[in-house]
Amino acid sequence: MEGQFSVEILDSRVNKLVGRRELVVRVSHWPQGTPPRKALREHVAKLLGVDPELVYVRKIRTEYGMCESLARVHVYDSVERALSFEPEYIVKRNRGEKGKEG
Repeated sequence: MEGQFSVEILDSRVNKLVGRRELVVRVSHWPQGTPPRKALREHVAKLLGVDPELVYVRKIRTEYGMCESLARVHVYDSVERALSFEPEYIVKRNRGEKGKEG
């Protein structure tokens, strides 16, 4: 499934105070289902030329019956910044860890 989708950056903002880029991306995944966060995270990291540890997928929204999703993604300047700003449940989701959802 990985690699069978395309990503288009619709909006990119730099948040200098936090030390991150805030992206809105469109993911086209015909004829598959919504790609997993890990695959999307790696794809965005490759697209931007950064380490996947700096990329956090905040939200993926897919309309029913559509093969297109919108995702909110944060790309940090450093791993330390990411871990200090991202909630623990987001970090776990992006690492593929199972746990109690908050």
